[in-house]
Amino acid sequence: MDRQSQVIGQSGAFLDALERASRAAALDRPVLVIGERGTGKELVAERLHRLSPRWDQPLIIMNCAALPETLIEAELFGHEAGAFTGATKARQGRFEEAHGGTLFLDELGTLSMGAQERLLRAVEYGEVTRIGSSRPVRVDVRIVAATNEHLPAKVDRHEFRADLLDRLSFEVVTLPPLRARTSDIMVLAEHFGRRMASELGWEDWPGFTPAATDALLDYRWPGNVRELRNVVERAVYRWDDVGAIDAIQFDPFESPYRPQSATAPVPAPEAPDPAAPEAAPAGATPADFKTQVAAFEARLLSRALNHHRFNQRATAEALGLSYDQLRHALRRHDLLPGGS
Repeated sequence: MDRQSQVIGQSGAFLDALERASRAAALDRPVLVIGERGTGKELVAERLHRLSPRWDQPLIIMNCAALPETLIEAELFGHEAGAFTGATKARQGRFEEAHGGTLFLDELGTLSMGAQERLLRAVEYGEVTRIGSSRPVRVDVRIVAATNEHLPAKVDRHEFRADLLDRLSFEVVTLPPLRARTSDIMVLAEHFGRRMASELGWEDWPGFTPAATDALLDYRWPGNVRELRNVVERAVYRWDDVGAIDAIQFDPFESPYRPQSATAPVPAPEAPDPAAPEAAPAGATPADFKTQVAAFEARLLSRALNHHRFNQRATAEALGLSYDQLRHALRRHDLLPGGS
């Protein structure tokens, strides 16, 4: 399988997750990969396969959320000719295709209870029965599954089978979101930027300006690595100036002309927040506004530090920041003790 993406990172949380996946790869046991969208679950599943004794056998990928519920079981287990309308000939399911290798089930949490029951039987007994057939087929498949949901909570809500979760969770690898991997942001941004520059035929890679770097580091990255790649590649291909890249657009839909939803409710006026910065006076220049925002941010950081007796980890947690993000903000406002 030829991949454009690579597993890249140097943060401790990310390396710990990779180490856990690498150790589990050699064992012929199911593995669950948990993480938000865009954190690289499929890449870790491929790593599990490539480092396993099954590396030279098929790696079959199935996105459980990409098919309607009525077709999930036919895709997983196959069907005989005439089993249902449109089944003009017999077809192998993903289990049979993955025989001897690895079956990666992405978005596992979207499986219906009926499909979960048949999946449990396949995992427990190593056999599947095509739809429309009464003859089971023996399969030798290693299961790797991924989800961005908390499956134990789905079990509590009776939306996921507890016995299936027990069978699939021999090892659970939880991938940290990008906001918890601050030290990886610029490593990844440089990688994606250089690759895009090469694709565009640039002779040299100019890098990012300090302002662009600050913007990339301060953003929360709800779409994680996938979003970072899109943002960086878009910035590179749009850049037609000389020197380091300075323009970063996080929202590609941002435009004064974008259509507004006709059904969007009108937000109710909010009560004033006593902690919010004072509104800029009429006629204030952009420089004045930026100065006031920066001053408010510095005051907020200083108060939080004092409240938590200058414990930076406690302060970061209270502000909803990672430790690295807090350190970066403190350094920007010259609030680090001793200027360190």
